[in-house]
Amino acid sequence: MSTKIKAYGAQDSKADLKEMTIERRDLNSNDVKIDILYCGVCHSDIHTVRNDWGNAKYPSVPGHEIIGKVVEVGSDVSNFKEGDLVGVGCMVDSCLSCSACEEDLEQFCEEGMVGTYNGKDKHLGGHTYGGYSTSVTVREHFVLKIPTNLDTKAVAPLLCAGITTFSPLNHWNIKEGDKVGVVGLGGLGHMGIKFAAAMGAETIMITTSPEKAEDAKRLGADGVLISKDEDAMKKHRGSFDFILNTVPVKHDVNPYLQLLKRDSTMVMVGAIEPLEPMNGGNIIMGRKSIAGSLIGGIKETQEMLDFCGENDIVCDVEMINMDEINTAFDRVTDGDVKYRFVIDMQSLKN
Repeated sequence: MSTKIKAYGAQDSKADLKEMTIERRDLNSNDVKIDILYCGVCHSDIHTVRNDWGNAKYPSVPGHEIIGKVVEVGSDVSNFKEGDLVGVGCMVDSCLSCSACEEDLEQFCEEGMVGTYNGKDKHLGGHTYGGYSTSVTVREHFVLKIPTNLDTKAVAPLLCAGITTFSPLNHWNIKEGDKVGVVGLGGLGHMGIKFAAAMGAETIMITTSPEKAEDAKRLGADGVLISKDEDAMKKHRGSFDFILNTVPVKHDVNPYLQLLKRDSTMVMVGAIEPLEPMNGGNIIMGRKSIAGSLIGGIKETQEMLDFCGENDIVCDVEMINMDEINTAFDRVTDGDVKYRFVIDMQSLKN
């Protein structure tokens, strides 16, 4: 059984997003029904709607940075009650029994995690629809508790941009005294700076754009390294304990690898595509590593939210109404947002 609700989505890769009706399943015993208050706008939403990765399913209703209030819970739900402030990130299901899931790494589920949108809908058939909608029904395991001391609307992008940058910093044990470079100052990069600084690291923004220096320091960076400045890059060579690379497009990683200390790592979280050729000497000389990271599991995402609550960390956001989403997509593509759009979902309900 299902219920029809209002949503915003696209019928094909060339279409603008517009109001439509979708179906949400009725509550199962382990489900939580959420009235959506805010939804962040991620670049992945745009890639999916425009079928940039070639796997989009239509109609496409994106949105995986969801904040809302619980309105109903199933009979077996024990961790949530009506009225709770909760979040839903990039996943709404997984097998929960494979080795990855048992290690709280549901994003690497061996049977394939179910994306909040564009995933396989195990209940209604077809594919899942995301947070550009009035409500969502989600398995309890994949619902997150939101710290109530934070600016609720600015919490939404933490559920993707936040965990995407927190997870590698956490996994590689960044600590006070480490020197951390964050490459790229955008939706991901600005969160990387905030987290690395809060963890006590000497945090250096690495960018091609000198005009971003002031903003980087406002966000918590201790310094700014202009990657086009060859003398400055030479000065910092071999001095970084860790580099978080958030650049979302194909680029040359060789100059950044030269910045790493012996036995240090650069982690890629932005570019899900072929990169410029890498010179093997840049990792062989110094036993350096280049790695990747994908969001985080549910346990770690909750740890990230709790860390944000303790350290008063949220995203820098610009609020929009639902009917402004097509303009917002174009602005994200043009890099014209500081640093994340968030949709006030009351505008769709009205």
